Amino acid sequence: MSDTEKPSDIARLEARLKEAESRRPPEDTRSERSKGLSFAFRIGTELVAGIAVGVGIGWALDRWLGTKPWLMIAFFVLGAAAGMMNVFRAVAGLGGQVGYKAAREKHADDGKAGNGKKAG
Repeated sequence: MSDTEKPSDIARLEARLKEAESRRPPEDTRSERSKGLSFAFRIGTELVAGIAVGVGIGWALDRWLGTKPWLMIAFFVLGAAAGMMNVFRAVAGLGGQVGYKAAREKHADDGKAGNGKKAG
């Protein structure tokens, strides 16, 4: 190969790269489906985990205290309520910040005058 052929090879390679890049779908459309699937998986996991933890605690307390089904039933209800609350917070976009406000709402409230908060 001579020096005159090298620039044409590089130019062809650049053209092929640009063509391949133009055929590639935008980043947002490729990740949109995966975002939805991961959010659905998170919702299911939140609910099942709340129930599982509640039943586990109730079962352990029942074995320890000898109150066979009653604490497990009570903690099942509490675990289901906690799971549903976590699902609600995830769907509403609250994310569990202190005070249950979304971060953008909290920052908007900080700038308001006369919001009733005292300094100190």
